[in-house]
Amino acid sequence: MNQTGVILINGRQEKLAFGTSAYVTQDNVLMSTLSVREAVYYSAHLQLPDTMLASEKRAHAERVIREMGLSDTMDTRIGGRITKGISGGQRKRMSICIEMLTRPRLLFLDEPTSGLDSAASYHVMSHITRVAAREGMTVIAAVHQPSGDVFDLFHGLLLLAYGRMVFFGTVSNATEFFTQSGFPCPHLRNPSDHFLRTINKDFDEGTMESSKANRKTAAEATNILTNAYHSTYSEKTANEIVEMKGMGGTPFRRKEQASFLTKLLVLTRRSFLNMHRDIGYYWMRLGIYLGIGICLGTIFYQVGYSYSSIQSRCEVIMYTTALVTFMAIGGFPSFVEDIKLFRRERLSGHYGVMEFVISNTLSATPYLAVIAVIPGAMMYYLTGLTRGAEHFAYFVATLCMCTLLVESMMMIIAVIVPDFLMGIIIGAGIQGMMMLNGGFFRLPNELPKPVWKYPCYYISFHKYAVQGFYKNEFIGLSFPSDQLIEANATISGLQVLKERLQVEMGYSKWVNLAILFGMMVTYRMIFFVIVKIAEELRLKLRGIRFRRLK
Repeated sequence: MNQTGVILINGRQEKLAFGTSAYVTQDNVLMSTLSVREAVYYSAHLQLPDTMLASEKRAHAERVIREMGLSDTMDTRIGGRITKGISGGQRKRMSICIEMLTRPRLLFLDEPTSGLDSAASYHVMSHITRVAAREGMTVIAAVHQPSGDVFDLFHGLLLLAYGRMVFFGTVSNATEFFTQSGFPCPHLRNPSDHFLRTINKDFDEGTMESSKANRKTAAEATNILTNAYHSTYSEKTANEIVEMKGMGGTPFRRKEQASFLTKLLVLTRRSFLNMHRDIGYYWMRLGIYLGIGICLGTIFYQVGYSYSSIQSRCEVIMYTTALVTFMAIGGFPSFVEDIKLFRRERLSGHYGVMEFVISNTLSATPYLAVIAVIPGAMMYYLTGLTRGAEHFAYFVATLCMCTLLVESMMMIIAVIVPDFLMGIIIGAGIQGMMMLNGGFFRLPNELPKPVWKYPCYYISFHKYAVQGFYKNEFIGLSFPSDQLIEANATISGLQVLKERLQVEMGYSKWVNLAILFGMMVTYRMIFFVIVKIAEELRLKLRGIRFRRLK
């Protein structure tokens, strides 16, 4: 059954613009580390225009919080998978609260009463009804089981049964329509319960076995109601639509919103605070790095400048690179939560992909610098690698860049595979393959040329990181030769690089660092493109599913 038509707003065919509509998803995706007040404040700064003063935005945010009955929880953290916070019902009200900041003309609610008891459901919906009446808003809510009090708040009703429209009209006409069609609502039964029980055919098989023979199944009832609606109401509805098109109502105008720079600063501050409070983002990793740094530093303590130290230095470098980059996948659960929040806010037009990508990079860099400097210094000086400020600065900068690069890769995986376990497994597998092709376990000239050297060796960031580290470490050093032919024979660091490690010497170590930076930027750009493609594909898939509904 193909469905075609147009969407009219105030009798006009037009697109929804920012501030004219808002959508509250069924899943309450919120930043768990923020308090209720902080979450709404940050959202207000993202959505409201720069022409409003910060004090005005704060006052407006608190007013909306009070409207949703969240005054007592203003300073309570939302909570999530690790820490406790507000209840499920309060999280639902939080989601509605955030989307009502701009006072949209159209507010779409997906299961606004899920997770709420009957009293909370009524208070939430009555709050929304009062605000809608005061602000001239239209509220469209998908509700599966409204209580009698909540149902009485509705003005219009659309009943759907597996993609088929059973009824569309005023609430007052719905009961009369069901009665005229042969399905009267029993005395003292909630009309909404009666409607849904009549058209829900999930349990038709059990109904046919246990009920009387003259009782109609939900599938039969749906057919009767659908035919009755089309014969009595559909023509009237079509005439009303024609009348509305002729009226030419007021067009929706796009509301002002915060500038690109404001959104970027707000997102950076919010992300920085979230990373600071979420122990699983960076602090746990830092603790592990410090512990392993002590182990590495004591095992390879002051490797010296003997011939055997050449291998020891290579092992320290490779292990440090592998450890710091591989452990970056530990933050994947937090990445997934960030991507979920981004998708929800992106859906409502709070900000774009570019603001998210840049703000995430800016907020993460200070933490990655701390992770690179403190454990890096411990491993670097305990093992006795080449001294000098430039050498250490390069070491730290490369560690930081590698971690940023891996996090960029994990962001791409989080968009494609939004599952904690699968994402970690995929990320670990990709890194494991890159390590094998990095030029340490198998020298570059010994790699099989098909696939492993061309192209895998050249797209592995470990190649550029390890070779940069090698140049940083060995250039300028000399070691006793293992050959006994000539007394006091030495081997230079350049010889080690060219002959033993097969390092590409046509460019400096800073070029290696620049290539890593370029790869990091490329991964972020790939993330940008994938998000855009995913949005288009999601819309097309929804259209296909809708057309296949029977």
